[in-house]
This record gives sequence, C-alpha cells and structure tokens, in this order.
Amino acid sequence: MKKQFEVFENETIADCLARMEKEGFQPVRRIEKPVFREVKKNGKKEYEPVTRKIVFEGRKSSSDPNIPDL
Repeated sequence: MKKQFEVFENETIADCLARMEKEGFQPVRRIEKPVFREVKKNGKKEYEPVTRKIVFEGRKSSSDPNIPDL
C-alpha cells in the first residue's frame, strides 16, 4: 500500500519522516514541485517561483522478516 505525505509549511523534513514512520510507512520517493505566482510585468503575465512543495511517497512497512522489501 502506498500513501503520499506532504511536508507542511511549518514542518521540517525530519518531522514529516517521523510522522511517516509513526503511521508505519517507509519513504520510497521524494517529489519536489515548484509553486508559482502569476505577476503582471509590462502588461504581460509572467510566472515567478515562490516556493516548493515537498511530497514523500511512502510504502507500508512490513514487520514480517520473510516478506522482502520491494
């Protein structure tokens, strides 16, 4: 089972990873998406990067040592 965990505005990456572990998930992918703001310059629309959104994709941890981690 997979689930996505977003790093919130006032949260560190370590906090997000700890939250994942608490829910029983292991990170398998880190995704960074830029967030843009629309700005008008000289009558033209331009897009400026404002921040980034970090999302971790997690996989459910298995406590059974006979099940291999994929």
